[in-house]
Amino acid sequence: MARVITIFNQKGGVGKTTTVINLAAALGKLNKRILIIDVDPQGNATSGIGIDKNDLKLSIYDALINGIDLKEILQKTSAENVDIIPSNVDLAGAEIELIEMSNRELALKSSIENIENNYDYILIDCPPSLGLLSINGLSASNSVLIPIQCEYYALEGVSQLVDTIMLVKRSLNPDLDIEGVVLSMFDGRTNLSIQVVDEVKKYFKGKVYTSIIPRNVRLAEAPSYGLSVIDYDPKSKGAEAYSELAEEFLYLQEEGV
Repeated sequence: MARVITIFNQKGGVGKTTTVINLAAALGKLNKRILIIDVDPQGNATSGIGIDKNDLKLSIYDALINGIDLKEILQKTSAENVDIIPSNVDLAGAEIELIEMSNRELALKSSIENIENNYDYILIDCPPSLGLLSINGLSASNSVLIPIQCEYYALEGVSQLVDTIMLVKRSLNPDLDIEGVVLSMFDGRTNLSIQVVDEVKKYFKGKVYTSIIPRNVRLAEAPSYGLSVIDYDPKSKGAEAYSELAEEFLYLQEEGV
């Protein structure tokens, strides 16, 4: 049965979707079967891994609102061992439609039950907000992976984020834990990046991955080609960083840390 992990931060621009795509691709290269579920109406994980979000017959919207089986929606991607449940702007209305539904916070969890035995890991890309779509992601997951950018105000909103995770844990998903924290957009030439790393490590005590994602041009370019950086430029610093993160992630999984 798959381990289900939501990649979440209510702040935008922290490397959330970048982490979903590239961690998935790096784990796929290590022979793990990966499913990305894109529950962000912007559909950036969908387009970033090469699926035309404007030409979808079915999307995650159809699973959440119409009860369509995820097996009918999933698509193969160009990344090895990686499939995706795509998303597009149709999902924007789902937040309102879900309000009328019973068990509205658990719609995604119910959908995943039919497919989780086919994968080793399911990575959920949430919108940068604390709405019903994100609550669905958290309610369906074993754990949360939090990307934080190495920039000023990095920890702003983090206490609210942790409060939300704890609220979901208390009321909807008692098994939910913080998987780990990924530091992104690191620039070793600046004191600020180094200070942010220290601050985040103090705040999350033992939950921060040692693999840190640097600022990298190839990492920024890759989505415009519909590729992970692992496939776009495997020798780039960005690809090397996500490959190291995937290995560290699996090591900690196996150690049960």
